[in-house]
Amino acid sequence: MNKFVFPLLALAAMFCFAANALAADASPAPAQIALVGCAHIHTPDFAKRMKKRSDIAVKYVWDHDAARAQKYGELLGATIVTDLNQIWNDPKIVAVVICSETDRHLDLVLAAAKARKHVYAEKPLGIDAKDSYAMAKAMQDAGVMFQTGYFMRGEPVMQFLKQQVADGAFGKITRIRGCNAHSGALGGWFDKDYRWMADPKQSGIGGFGDLGTHSLDIMLWIMNEPVDRVAAVTSNGTARYEGCDELGEGILMFHNGAIGTLAAGWDDVSNPVGLEICGTEGHAAIFNGKLLFQSKKVAGADGKQPWTQLPPAWSHAFELYLDAVAGKKDATLVTGSEAAYRAAVMQALYDAAKGQKWAEVQQPPK
Repeated sequence: MNKFVFPLLALAAMFCFAANALAADASPAPAQIALVGCAHIHTPDFAKRMKKRSDIAVKYVWDHDAARAQKYGELLGATIVTDLNQIWNDPKIVAVVICSETDRHLDLVLAAAKARKHVYAEKPLGIDAKDSYAMAKAMQDAGVMFQTGYFMRGEPVMQFLKQQVADGAFGKITRIRGCNAHSGALGGWFDKDYRWMADPKQSGIGGFGDLGTHSLDIMLWIMNEPVDRVAAVTSNGTARYEGCDELGEGILMFHNGAIGTLAAGWDDVSNPVGLEICGTEGHAAIFNGKLLFQSKKVAGADGKQPWTQLPPAWSHAFELYLDAVAGKKDATLVTGSEAAYRAAVMQALYDAAKGQKWAEVQQPPK
């Protein structure tokens, strides 16, 4: 064999090894996104989540409050911008995270949709039904993805109950009750940095709507049925936040005749009963996070012991959005139309409380 063959073979092997090593190390460039508004109470958590991911890079941070923008720009190592057009006109920005005050959502979401940027917007989507439906249509027309913070859908018990309702395990559902409450007003959570959340002019809602929208989403998601009309009452509770409701209770008349009740607020020291579903052939209650499930149609479902045969939990709703932006195809997201409908039902509840009478829900435009 020629004396040059072995060195050439060795050199070729070395190049092949190096090429394979480079190919193995190569990974897609992270998706570039922008944080648009940093006002929401969930912003600190979202910033930590974004910072931990290697498949997401926050390129820009904007907020009308310069101090907030500076804080999160430095935390995320992002460029702080004062002109939103720098974000909308940058073709490398594929998505935005909107954590602004709710009364700014309309302008920001419409601009993002026009620029073909995917949108995460904190709940509620809009101040009222009209604005929310307009945003949902704009995003649908633009073909962009949407997500909001309805994280309760991913809980194993909620997934299980939705499937059991769809399978008919409850027979005809007669009642569904949701409750979501914490001690935010008791602890002064909205005294300083998040004071706007207790100002209905900026937030559109108070404690009833802020927490109630989570249980409302679950009730609508599980029932898969429109609400025709509602009644409600709200209270200022501790009166810590002048002009803002801290808690409330609502009644929902579903189109199929089922009655829903919704309780929520910032004045509770405990919230043991999260959801109850009553039907002609079954019953379910979530008590301290444990599910008691009874059904004539499901073997072993006698309601005497906590039901543990549950599906795995989903990732957090915000992580699901980042997954989708990063290119994962199986991320389960809330649609803009779903978020808009929840805002419409919540507006009707507040209208009913203000007018002390039943209010009709503004249904989606045809």
